[in-house]
Amino acid sequence: MTVTATTATLKAEVTLRMMSRRLAAFRLPALILAYLTYIFFAFDIPGLAERARMDNARLLVADSYSYKTHVTRDNRSGEVSIAIEGERKGSYPPGTAPDWVRLGDETVIDLGGGHVVTYTADGMTYEVPGFGVIEAITSRSGGVVTNLGDAVPDWINASDNRVAITTEAGRVTITRNRTEVFRYSLGWELFFFTLDSPYHGEGLAAILFGPQIDPTRDNLQGAWQDFWGNQMWRHSEVAWAIFETILMAFLGTMGAALVALPLAFLAARNFTPFMIVRFAVRRVFDFVRGVDALIWTIVLARAFGPGPLTGALAILVTDSGSFGKMFSEALENVDRRQIEGVQSTGAPTLARYRFGVIPQITPILLSQVLYYLESNTRSATIIGAITGGGIGLMLTQAIITQKDWEEVSYYITLILIMVTLMDWLSGILRRRLIKGA
Repeated sequence: MTVTATTATLKAEVTLRMMSRRLAAFRLPALILAYLTYIFFAFDIPGLAERARMDNARLLVADSYSYKTHVTRDNRSGEVSIAIEGERKGSYPPGTAPDWVRLGDETVIDLGGGHVVTYTADGMTYEVPGFGVIEAITSRSGGVVTNLGDAVPDWINASDNRVAITTEAGRVTITRNRTEVFRYSLGWELFFFTLDSPYHGEGLAAILFGPQIDPTRDNLQGAWQDFWGNQMWRHSEVAWAIFETILMAFLGTMGAALVALPLAFLAARNFTPFMIVRFAVRRVFDFVRGVDALIWTIVLARAFGPGPLTGALAILVTDSGSFGKMFSEALENVDRRQIEGVQSTGAPTLARYRFGVIPQITPILLSQVLYYLESNTRSATIIGAITGGGIGLMLTQAIITQKDWEEVSYYITLILIMVTLMDWLSGILRRRLIKGA
């Protein structure tokens, strides 16, 4: 009877444990599902989907790999101007135009595929294949009148003061004061030479092997000067900004390592017997690394003003805490026998540290410093956007303008190349220095 009761009890316990494990297997997925459901409503995912503007997204993507040529007519004076991206530095000289624009009493703009825009005396007409001719004129009351009536398709945004037409061939806008056509073309126009350069439109072969283009300069010299001084793409300024970003990361990282190493000895248990000193130094490490580098950037910018040096100081302050914690932990794990061996030679305290401690932690020190240098190269981009230095500032300015997204993609491409090169260089240095350590 006792054996039967014990068996029944064990069977009940096993059954209970199996049920508990089965419930535990469903508990985690249920918690994840509940959390995702909460996120779905708390972050207003349905509202985000409603607010999404895919037309703006398409324009943004198109702007990143293409450029716009603006053909603008001042409706008050009748003057027509043509410029790449609407910038004065990319303007065509008066009386000149690309081959798809015919200037005259009525400017005719051929957007390709049968799309033709004509600037008339009091407005414009747009011939859209498969739809017909759209006519818009500026009225004496200051508004814009069209021939569309109530049948306005979704690719036309028409109001009393403004009409905007967007097709696969380009965009047209007309207001009381201005009529403008935007024509998209693939590539980054004027990336090498602006319109005022004698080398614009010349091929590489003509520059290298052809006759002298500019009578005052050698072809290679002149081409390099005009490329490096390109006023639209600002290659010289971009190169200096990249250098500032790398320098910001280098100064901040190396400065933090130099500050943290001596302080790490004060935080290590086997080098500093006084608990109060260790506690104070470790709390300082916790404080400076507990505050994000962006916060330190804002604080230091108020104290020292904007600039790359402020960004380097922000990286230095934050990484000092991180390095101090890692270095102190490495010091606590050093082999005492090497220190005792150096001490047996009669070496003073500094020599014992130099020859008995530093060689042991050098691989860890170099590995962490190089890793943080690579990481801080990315961080310096964001910090530079706040402190006003480096490629981060140029990237922010290009984003704020909301028009030159090809510049944004250019800067992002350079940042990716910079980070990749730093990663590659850091890996080479890590392997060579640690092997030789």
